[in-house]
Amino acid sequence: MLIGYARVSTADQNLDPQCDALKAAGCERIFTDQKSGARGDRAGLTQALSHAREGDTLVVWRLCRLGRSVRDLVSTIADLERRGIAFKSLTESIDTTTASGKLIFHVFAALAEAERQSIRERTVAGLRAARARGRIGGRPRVMTAEKVSAAERLIKDGTPPKDVAKIIGVSLPTLYRWVPASKRAA
Repeated sequence: MLIGYARVSTADQNLDPQCDALKAAGCERIFTDQKSGARGDRAGLTQALSHAREGDTLVVWRLCRLGRSVRDLVSTIADLERRGIAFKSLTESIDTTTASGKLIFHVFAALAEAERQSIRERTVAGLRAARARGRIGGRPRVMTAEKVSAAERLIKDGTPPKDVAKIIGVSLPTLYRWVPASKRAA
């Protein structure tokens, strides 16, 4: 049995072109979602996956309709394969019921893994280069040495910590993180 799955990201988008293509491909059942592919709680996909049985084929219009992340896509298709369910993508002409379709999918998966590694290596190299130049990532610190010493002086003069936090423009938890309890005690 061919089981179709169609997805659009927003309610403004139209499922009809995907559903028409899935019907033309011979899908007997079509499950749909109107949610982002990045979300894991897609009821239509869950229903399609639970409806599929060994010997069935899950059909999508495009690979990106099944999932946004290549890792998630590869995981979903590997799960289908373990359950004896084939996969077919109409636009990319991937059909895991054929040897060439399996090969193409595994090549895509390998390329995706290589790209993830490459991105990771570039990121690590960029962070190292930035550190070598004295730059560090992350948000700038709200508390400067001047603010810490001003906060300590105000607290020493009897200003309540809540008021000190307002005066120097930070939250009370931030003040407590930066000014030791021994210097806050009256």
